[in-house]
Amino acid sequence: MSTKQSAIIVGAGPGGLAASLLLAKAGVSVTVFEKDARVGGRTKTVTRDGFTFDLGPTFFHYTEVIEEIFQAIGRDAHADLNLQRLDVNYRLVFGQGGQLDCTSDLDLMRDRIADLSGEKDAQAFVKYVEENRRKLEMSKACLQEPWSGPTNLLSKRAMRAATVLRPTRSVADDLGRLFDDDRLLLAMSFQTKYLGMSPFNCPSLFTILAFLEYEHGIFHPIGGLGSVPARMAEIAKELGVDIRLGEGVDEVLMEGGRAVGVRTSTGEHRAEAVVVNADFAKAMTELVPDKNRKRWTDAKLEKKKYSCSTFMLYLGTNRTWDHLPHHQIYPSAPYVETLEDIENRHVVSWDDPSVYVQNACLTDPGLAPEGCSTVYVLVPVTHVHENVDWSEISVDYRERILDQIESKLGYENIRDHIVTEMMITPEGWGDYCHRGAVFNLAHGLDQMLWRRPQNRFEDVAGMYLVGGGTHPGSGLPVIFESARISSKLLLDDMGI
Repeated sequence: MSTKQSAIIVGAGPGGLAASLLLAKAGVSVTVFEKDARVGGRTKTVTRDGFTFDLGPTFFHYTEVIEEIFQAIGRDAHADLNLQRLDVNYRLVFGQGGQLDCTSDLDLMRDRIADLSGEKDAQAFVKYVEENRRKLEMSKACLQEPWSGPTNLLSKRAMRAATVLRPTRSVADDLGRLFDDDRLLLAMSFQTKYLGMSPFNCPSLFTILAFLEYEHGIFHPIGGLGSVPARMAEIAKELGVDIRLGEGVDEVLMEGGRAVGVRTSTGEHRAEAVVVNADFAKAMTELVPDKNRKRWTDAKLEKKKYSCSTFMLYLGTNRTWDHLPHHQIYPSAPYVETLEDIENRHVVSWDDPSVYVQNACLTDPGLAPEGCSTVYVLVPVTHVHENVDWSEISVDYRERILDQIESKLGYENIRDHIVTEMMITPEGWGDYCHRGAVFNLAHGLDQMLWRRPQNRFEDVAGMYLVGGGTHPGSGLPVIFESARISSKLLLDDMGI
């Protein structure tokens, strides 16, 4: 009989797989239960009629965290994951007019800003980079360590970070100090959508999101971003991790307020620790009895703030779009109004919706048949809300969005070239996340640090959280960081 200590991981998303690598390397016996037939959760590819699409995330940036995780297990992330750096991070086509090809060549980026907005804003960009380089340096420890309560604010790491974080400001407020051109404020702030938030509500810490892209670049994993968890799963198996696909967890087993295992269709499975890598609210309400949760009860979860959702089109076309960049983003002219529609009014924007399009075959032609392309379309929208009935409007909204990418982003006559397609509405994301909130709990100051569900889950002993619902938050780099934080806590508790 094995004398190894054991851990069960619920969900084979990127965070759960990263945790499985670290725990297995440390000598823990790890079993991963995944309800789907493939790993990745929303971070996976789907294939239809010979076209391969990323289902969820498409940006792979700030690779430092995954690099360090792979180094810890004796691997090279860039070699294993086949990461290709993009020359143009993305093209911003502004509703107010003009466009900007954003790049990690900072001198070139400065010159492009000067051409678009003038010398003053070009110098402001230089200052922005310098400020955020320092902000990242001063705040990194706050994002790499767990937070257990407000007393952590008195720690040296918090005191150092407080000198640069400007906690009373939003991202938009902080950037407004620097840039006169509102288009540049958008260029440096739309990344708050990775957190499912508006830059006008998102804490100023997150001005670092755009900086990370400019400083470290954006990558495309050949085969799609969904190939990353697939490769991680292969490596995990090499380390002895038992990954059980198509076997979802029905319940977390509890004894005396402690998680001691899980129940699946094959019976009860016991372990010293349970790691939950699933949408937080969905996992709690479906897997952990309400009576076992004091801080995060069903009633309290209903009162929490949740991120936006997305309306998705996955289009296979019988032509290529080689004149268009890999990533394009259209922030609409009434950008503030569309954010209000999403976050506060909970209605759909029809007049001039913002939209993102990925043209992955420019970099990775193997994702489609020869001479063809995949076109991935994402529109930020409200999470599931009684104000919007997607069964009534989805067909019309598809037409509106096709009009938008034809007229704004250069996909001329795309309707004539669509040979296969899929659509997902916020209600369709409900299988993965509570209220279809694809970026999990919102990231306001009232739901960050110790106010977010803690990595060593405070309501259930023996349970640890990874993913966008715990500290540090949503987005692939920080989800990988959550796996590192929670794995360290678990190993410490095991005495390893």
